[in-house]
Amino acid sequence: MPDPAGPPEGHRELKVLHVITGLGIGGAEQQLRLLLRHLPTRSEVVTLTNPGPVADGIEADGTPVVHLGMTGNRDVGALPRLTRLIRQGRYDVVHTHLYRACVYGRPAARLAGVRHVIATEHSLGDAQIEGRPLSAGNRALYLATERLGTSTVAVSDSVARRLAHWGVAPSRITVVPNGIESRRFAYHPRARAMTRAALGLPADAFVVGGVGRLAPGKRFDRLVRAVASVPGTWLLLVGEGDERDRLREVAEECGAADRVLLAGAFQDPPAGPPGGRPDLPSLLAAMDVFVSTSPDETFGLAVVEALAAGLPALYVACPAIEDLDDGAAPGARRIGESVPELIGALRELRTARTARQDRLTPPDAVRRYDIAHSARQLLSLYHQAVHGPHPVK
Repeated sequence: MPDPAGPPEGHRELKVLHVITGLGIGGAEQQLRLLLRHLPTRSEVVTLTNPGPVADGIEADGTPVVHLGMTGNRDVGALPRLTRLIRQGRYDVVHTHLYRACVYGRPAARLAGVRHVIATEHSLGDAQIEGRPLSAGNRALYLATERLGTSTVAVSDSVARRLAHWGVAPSRITVVPNGIESRRFAYHPRARAMTRAALGLPADAFVVGGVGRLAPGKRFDRLVRAVASVPGTWLLLVGEGDERDRLREVAEECGAADRVLLAGAFQDPPAGPPGGRPDLPSLLAAMDVFVSTSPDETFGLAVVEALAAGLPALYVACPAIEDLDDGAAPGARRIGESVPELIGALRELRTARTARQDRLTPPDAVRRYDIAHSARQLLSLYHQAVHGPHPVK
């Protein structure tokens, strides 16, 4: 359910345009959809490219989406088209998401006369941005356009530190963490049984899970090799990407193709009516342990979702957990990148699961990262930009 918080007393509802690079299935794209469900603003969305499945979901939720039809990074004709669209919309705030949308959206908003421009940096790693290697050129272009905005939102303290290291003034950076609809992830034994039956997973199998783009940087090949070395253990990978065929080949090489299930892409929450493919909470319910093998993450939302589902979680990098005080996420454990270390951790958890099969209690970290709280922080940032300081309640 959307958060009931409305605009601060004495202020009208704001009109906000969200500009994003694309709306295929991805973490930043799905995060935008969740935020829109909880932001009490008159919102509209422009996607520069690829009005994919998440665009359908956003429109199904009641927010209009416009496809700008940008043909590539150097399609400079997109700038005047976006400027005209922003000018015609008479928006109070323009909020940009992802690198290309920030680089084009901030100057377009200024040219259109919008003075309040917020940008969210969703995916800035130590050596990559949005899965691509960093270069001096894209860093310089980002910094040049950053000065045209009002402020930059970092999705974690780690991203805030990286932005400051790049040269963004700390006074211009606000941390608003990613979030989840935490109550949706509560564990239900019936969902576990139904999802396992639908996927062909044995009811009593020990199932290791992973969620994310099937891309080289996620290092899912190491997870495949580790699961293959633990007899009787199954792997459920949820996501889609260019590495799908290679991961299948690795599973066959390891003799574990019959225990590795590639479940494909998902959208959460689903865009259509219930009763179709299992949703993400149901897929997590089918797992016994969650593993994130990516060594370079900007947040680690999938780990938080797994904790909300009562799963123990192993991770190589997860700023969402690492930025918290010790003890805030007792179900999460950091591990090294090597396959032997992962094998040892999985064997240990399998033994523990045999002795104790109930789910873990979701830790305090899950409540911290509820999407309604993130939406309130963003709303406060919008009103501070437009009307002056307004405290979060």
